Amino acid sequence: MARSVSNTISKRPGLLASVAVISLAVLVSGCASSKRQDVGTHSPATGSVDLVPGSTAARQNVDQWAGAYEQNRQDPRAIMGYADALSKNGQIVQAHAVLRSGVIAHPKDRAIASAYGKVLAMNGNFDEALNVIQRAQTPQTPDWRLLSAEGAVYDQMGQHDKARALYQQALKIQPDEPSLLNNLGLSHLLADELPEAEYTLRRAAALPGADSRVRQNLALVLGLRGKFSEAEQIATAELDPRQAQANIAYLRSMLQNRG
Repeated sequence: MARSVSNTISKRPGLLASVAVISLAVLVSGCASSKRQDVGTHSPATGSVDLVPGSTAARQNVDQWAGAYEQNRQDPRAIMGYADALSKNGQIVQAHAVLRSGVIAHPKDRAIASAYGKVLAMNGNFDEALNVIQRAQTPQTPDWRLLSAEGAVYDQMGQHDKARALYQQALKIQPDEPSLLNNLGLSHLLADELPEAEYTLRRAAALPGADSRVRQNLALVLGLRGKFSEAEQIATAELDPRQAQANIAYLRSMLQNRG
């Protein structure tokens, strides 16, 4: 899953620390993680389909893109497809290697730079991630995907104001982009600004093109605000009903213990 905000949340006391447990150990069941594209994480710079790491579908996806990559390791589409497939299957080290080679071969390719920055951030290499993303950016004609990727890195570093400024800048270029609003909403969540997180994620979920990740994130925030019925309704539509009910039960228990 695109960079995970769970590591950042886990460093905060109280409720947000518990959110990390949910997003990583419970809600992630239907997603790819870290980025891998899981609940509680920011959207990737480019759209993708959620796959469960280790599943037959995820392995087949790797095999398919591995063939294309071996045919032409210089093809940007093959580089991006293979790296994305590896990430979705939890093979982050290999994805890192593929994207590193891709950045060397195509130093001005913004999509590859954004994906490489994401993988670096997933491994905690924040300074290097920012360096890669910022080098690929052009201030005269900024790319909204790179702005989003840069903001996601700053969120992981706990610099939420700086992250949100980048998301807002990106939204001026690509208004009402669900992935940007998703990242903005999660930035508010990380700052324990739950009403703002709910408002923003509702906007994202209502837009055409919003994926399952956005709706699961909305369900998480609704649960954290005690709106369990609506949270369960949304979660049930995205996850196995039993998993959704277990998630909501966990949220109820967490909030009760908090009080």
